[in-house]
Amino acid sequence: MKSKLMSILVVLLLVTAFAGIQKPVEAAAYGTAFVTSITYQNVGAGDANVSLNFYAQGSGTPITITRPVLPAGAGTSLYVGGVTEISAGFLGSAVMSSDQPLVATLVQIGSGSVKNRPLSSGFSGGASDVLVPTVLKNTFGYHSMFSVQNVDSVGADITLTFVPVSGTPITHTITNLPSGAAEFIDMGDFSGITASTFNGSVKIKSVKTGTTTPGSVVASSMELQITGDLAYAFEGATESATKIYMPSALCNFGPNSDTTTAYAVQNTTTASIDVTVTYSNGKIDGPYPLAAGAKKSFDGCGASNPVGFLGSATITATGDIVAVGKVYGGGLSTAFLGFPGGGEKVALPYVRWTEAHWLDGTRQRAYIAIQNVGTADLAAGTVSVKYYDKTGTLVGTHTLAAIPVAGKVNSNPTNIGSAGSEFGAYPDGSFGGAAIVEGPAGSELAVVVRIQTYIGGGNSVGEDYQGVNIQ
Repeated sequence: MKSKLMSILVVLLLVTAFAGIQKPVEAAAYGTAFVTSITYQNVGAGDANVSLNFYAQGSGTPITITRPVLPAGAGTSLYVGGVTEISAGFLGSAVMSSDQPLVATLVQIGSGSVKNRPLSSGFSGGASDVLVPTVLKNTFGYHSMFSVQNVDSVGADITLTFVPVSGTPITHTITNLPSGAAEFIDMGDFSGITASTFNGSVKIKSVKTGTTTPGSVVASSMELQITGDLAYAFEGATESATKIYMPSALCNFGPNSDTTTAYAVQNTTTASIDVTVTYSNGKIDGPYPLAAGAKKSFDGCGASNPVGFLGSATITATGDIVAVGKVYGGGLSTAFLGFPGGGEKVALPYVRWTEAHWLDGTRQRAYIAIQNVGTADLAAGTVSVKYYDKTGTLVGTHTLAAIPVAGKVNSNPTNIGSAGSEFGAYPDGSFGGAAIVEGPAGSELAVVVRIQTYIGGGNSVGEDYQGVNIQ
């Protein structure tokens, strides 16, 4: 999940280069070739020596590159399309190794009319059971493309169970996936689902090849608009809970009152449970029954939330669940994995801000939402956001207002003054900026970062990623 510390190994999925997922006969996002930029931050105490092993789909043979030394606190990026050792058309995964703890976010960069940049984060390790809370085929105008990577030291036999919103589950197997390798499932042409549409979730189970011994895998997913330009990404969940926190909750918010959140909630148990969403304004949506393994969607305007609502939410259930949050409308197309808990120190490896290049659409802005998911109110001045440049130098600190239990506050680089006006971009054309959110001892913070790009006409596109706990 995004909430884990990336220490020595950072597992990176959905690494593509140029024609990786191109569908020339299709239109828009689903027909676009994406190129990955790996944005990463050294959250250790010393210089980091970093290398990467890239694995083409289904291959256990790595392509190894070495990166420049990264100072403590520094954030930088690697554009996979510029790696000479990788050919155009590459589709696969990577493992980043370091002698210092790292956090990493993958930025998928499209072309043409596709301006949104799907974001997902690396993993510090895997699990034998992983859940993808929402998977679509020709539903709501989207196809999903998800990937499963074997992060064990030996080959893996993997079972995918597709659980529709209604109907009979469908099983697909992957045999002897090599260590380090990933398998990609493109729902637009996946032969394992013969129906013209699918709306549901996927349960992933891994064992070491030829045994019943639990293996270790991770998963990520992109949802791509079939005839439109919108796209977003999120991780598979390795941890479930009876309470999931959502730092972003909206109902018809924004200048045109058209931006709203939606939550996809999956029951990870073998029995029917009840699920309820409670918003930070006190509105309650539920409880609703949810069958074993199934998912249910919640709209941010449910429970009679007023037009213009901006806040957070908490999802509770009588059994374990996982959840994905999405923001739609007003040009936004975002996704983030819900939080089963938080941390007192949270790293954000990809932070940008621009004033001079906002209207020309060439640079991005980062909006940071910080939710208190602990059991005690946090007083004003006890939580801060520290902004670091590409060398690891502290540029400025934003000290936050009080945050009640389940409430949230916001931050962005302008909160540190003029030093944040062109944050993360440099005169030599390079990029790199990061932040760390810090609370008092014992506090639990859940952080989502929204990266937005202006596209004209008063509209912007945007995507979310989840902050990474580093204590």
